[in-house]
Amino acid sequence: MKVTYLGHACFLLEGEASVLIDPFITGNPVAAAKVEDLKPDLILVSHGHGDHLGDAVAISQRTKATIVGVFELASYCARQGAHTHAMHIGGSHQFGPVKVKLTPAWHGSGLVTDGPAEYLGNPCGFVFTLDGKTIYHSGDTALFGDMAMVGRLHPIDLALLPIGDNFTMGPEDALEAVHLIKPNMVIPMHYNTWPLIAQDPQAFKRVVETKTPARVIILNPGEGYEL
Repeated sequence: MKVTYLGHACFLLEGEASVLIDPFITGNPVAAAKVEDLKPDLILVSHGHGDHLGDAVAISQRTKATIVGVFELASYCARQGAHTHAMHIGGSHQFGPVKVKLTPAWHGSGLVTDGPAEYLGNPCGFVFTLDGKTIYHSGDTALFGDMAMVGRLHPIDLALLPIGDNFTMGPEDALEAVHLIKPNMVIPMHYNTWPLIAQDPQAFKRVVETKTPARVIILNPGEGYEL
């Protein structure tokens, strides 16, 4: 399976199926993809903020890819003409070779366009299996103790965790998340998109690999890793 980091919190995982997560491409200053080149089978959207919902609807309209998210977010996307599958936190579903489960995330989920924010349901993370590997994308979240349960119930091969601080966990809390989840590998995300969330990923790598058994893989936008 190839894991490609497309910038911010967006990843493309390609194996028996193609899974795109939080496709914020348009307006993303570090985006490493073109919307028209993305042809996923599934689009996982963690919450309704514009830097995560991003181009999901447009990609689904063009490719017929299924957007997977909580009920309120999926309903919004369906009203825009997207192909969707609604779920909710704690639920799981098999999509061909990919099994997806929604996990809690502590964050917000209002979409702001021209008027008041539209509530798009609870934010979430995803645990999913592809090519025999288990991946956890936490979504935008604070540190919370039940991350330990996520790791206990689903031994995680790869965790995709935010380190940017301000809106999500910072490096110190993300280190504690690694202690709780106990993944084999970690790829940091949601940092260095804008100055407000600037972080040093190499410093994060050093402390995690010193204090936990996990290996940290740092990807620049556009870079991939064979898992």
